[in-house]
Amino acid sequence: MKKIFSLLIVLCSVLTYAQEKKDPPKFGITFSGFVKTDIFYDSRQTVNIREGHFLLYPDAINLDAMGNDINAKGSFNMLSIQTRLKGAISGPDAFGAKTSGVIEADFFGNAGIGLDDVNGFRLRHAFAKLNWSKIELLVGQYWHPMFITEAFPDVISFNTGVPFQPFSRNPQVRLTYTSGIASFIAAAYTQRDFQGIGPDGASTKCQRNAGFPATHLQFQVKPAAGHLFGAGIDYKVIKPELFTVVNGNQKYISDENLASFSAIGFMKLKFKPLIIKAEGIYAQNAHDMTMLGGYAVKEITNPAYGTRSFTNLNTFAFWTDLITTGEKIRAGLFMGYTENLGANDEIKGAIYARGSNIDKVERIAPRIVFLSGKMAFALEQEFTRAHYGTANGDKMGGVTATNSVVNSRTLLSCIYSF
Repeated sequence: MKKIFSLLIVLCSVLTYAQEKKDPPKFGITFSGFVKTDIFYDSRQTVNIREGHFLLYPDAINLDAMGNDINAKGSFNMLSIQTRLKGAISGPDAFGAKTSGVIEADFFGNAGIGLDDVNGFRLRHAFAKLNWSKIELLVGQYWHPMFITEAFPDVISFNTGVPFQPFSRNPQVRLTYTSGIASFIAAAYTQRDFQGIGPDGASTKCQRNAGFPATHLQFQVKPAAGHLFGAGIDYKVIKPELFTVVNGNQKYISDENLASFSAIGFMKLKFKPLIIKAEGIYAQNAHDMTMLGGYAVKEITNPAYGTRSFTNLNTFAFWTDLITTGEKIRAGLFMGYTENLGANDEIKGAIYARGSNIDKVERIAPRIVFLSGKMAFALEQEFTRAHYGTANGDKMGGVTATNSVVNSRTLLSCIYSF
């Protein structure tokens, strides 16, 4: 009887093991995110997104009839719209690869003016991934390839270092090949929430009408744990307009395109007491990356048809971020600089750009974070100076006769992660 009982136990174990080996892994989802409230005061009016939450830089001097600066007035707000929810998806293998996916959203909304989209639930990331031994394929909406997820500013402000740091999320197809300490990245992407600008305002249609996606190539090296070095180049083509209008109502097809090149170099060094991050960017037509820049009309190539050619506005930016690594208290210091380099050609028409009347912007932002478990309180003091002047004062897209304005933002944040 004992032998029969033992045999049954062994048989049941074998059948159970065989069943476990036969059944494929099941789908699952793990939720994470945070609840965040930002309380902030600005010493003057600012150029911003979403009721001041996403700060770019201080607004220009705006004089009233008595010569007083209207924009030299402070502003206070308190918002929780950055609160975020993320679902990390796991599932069975496919095409010989491990599969995964992510859906991430927050309550930041999509409109930045007025109260038309307050607390709007919006898509941030939505992508699927296939991972083989050395190759990763990502398809969906994710960070722009020039936003380096392992080496971006660790500031408290939701602006994440903008306008010094490229900031955009894009529908894309991204292929990463990793061998040893080196990774090669190739991506093709379009625009969605972060748009270029054109004669009809901000829109994705200028890139869509070009007929093919923007492309990016990048190389990364990780020589040791926590260290990262890399560089990348970006190529984008837009068609600013499909037709021109002359004599009030006569339309003519326009085939003029504009190609733009951008380049990036970045690094991250991680030591026991300190993390150092730095990045340099040269960008053409960078409006869609939430940076200074855009493009302008170079000349009227055919006055009879109103056909126009275009030229890029060039932008340089550099930032560095220093972060201590304490478990209870962490301090940080962000420093950023960006400059309008103008155009390579003489401008003889309209300018379509962000900050075309800004020569340069500088920022320094110290911070301190107090941590306990999943709760954090952070205090950040952000000083941003913008140099305004005459747009296209040198006829080459440069800004002349400048004067500067400064905004001081005091930001207190409460963050509860889960």
